[in-house]
Amino acid sequence: MKAFSISKNLETAIKASLHAGKEIMKVYNSEIEVEYKDDKSPLTEADKRANDIINSFLIPTEIPIISEENKQTDYNERKHWNQCWIVDPVDGTKEFIKRNGEFTVNIALAEDGIPKLGVIYVPSIKTIYVADVESKQAFKAELNIHDVSIDVVLNSATQLIPKQEDSILVEVVGSRSHMSQETLDYVEDLKQQGKEVHIVSKGSSLKFCLVAEGKADVYPRFAPTMEWDTAAGQAICNAVGISVISKETNKPLLYNKEDLLNPWFLVSK
Repeated sequence: MKAFSISKNLETAIKASLHAGKEIMKVYNSEIEVEYKDDKSPLTEADKRANDIINSFLIPTEIPIISEENKQTDYNERKHWNQCWIVDPVDGTKEFIKRNGEFTVNIALAEDGIPKLGVIYVPSIKTIYVADVESKQAFKAELNIHDVSIDVVLNSATQLIPKQEDSILVEVVGSRSHMSQETLDYVEDLKQQGKEVHIVSKGSSLKFCLVAEGKADVYPRFAPTMEWDTAAGQAICNAVGISVISKETNKPLLYNKEDLLNPWFLVSK
């Protein structure tokens, strides 16, 4: 994968995610103190520290930032942006608090509402997923340490390849314990079509990665998500020919919307 060449912005996003991941693990390996935001979602020191680190890398690019942990810019200003970073410093804070390792750093670059670059870093296992949608290239790299050069990342890279065959077995990304009724209905519909369904469970944006790397066929998300939960994952999927389709519009999810809440969506070929 040495032939994989990356842009300056993608290099910046990779570096930001690795540095953020290192800091996140310092908190993960100590006593975790949890606060709760106005919407009752959890917040830890890891979210704050990672956000500060990522901002320190992205602000010099002079591309505006939408981050879960930043104060959101008013849409009257945002609607004039043709580019923006979309960031979740710790996606899967609940998984982080549970200490199950299934949390990620999500960084995406969107242009005119469409994800063009995406990075998902899994600090607990030092695995990074990287995508450039325009060049249709996506890879993952399994690292030994957080502090590595871009060359080490590229030299460790293996190409992401989604499932190719159409099988009677359909691996569906979902929760083993509490799938929504709509998701259960979706699974039942697959069974009615004669498919054998196997549920694959993962936390955070790793759900997108499962489909992109061929470990699942489809990810139905019939529950609320925010733009920062999905932008990087959508970039990684789109780069390997996987679509992320809104159940409202039947078109790909768009970003930097007036309302940063996503509609329900389906990730599949």
